[in-house]
Amino acid sequence: MRNMSFMLTTQQVRDGTKTVTRRTGWWFLRPGDVVMACEKCQGLKRGEKIKRIRPIRILSTRGEELGDVTPAECVREGFPGLTPAEFIAMFARAHKWRGTCADAAWVNRIEFEYVEEADG
Repeated sequence: MRNMSFMLTTQQVRDGTKTVTRRTGWWFLRPGDVVMACEKCQGLKRGEKIKRIRPIRILSTRGEELGDVTPAECVREGFPGLTPAEFIAMFARAHKWRGTCADAAWVNRIEFEYVEEADG
């Protein structure tokens, strides 16, 4: 099972309040795929281990412009207190985008559900 990092939204995944994630990759995912949500998957220090959170099942994926995010999507992303503009700015900072038009960036919108370990 592949690991997917949720470093910025670990608590939202633990709480089960996040049901959508936007990525610049993961284009190979298909509905029904199960991946393991983790705290962090890359950049581990010597001796650090991947901390698994819980498995998720992919419901749908689609490409869209980051600027298409709505207030309802901010909630599904785990950020109910952010406006779409604030979410886009946070996403751009997290990806270290400088001097780009983040609104027009093409991202993979991934909708998922939580599954019990035995289901995965």
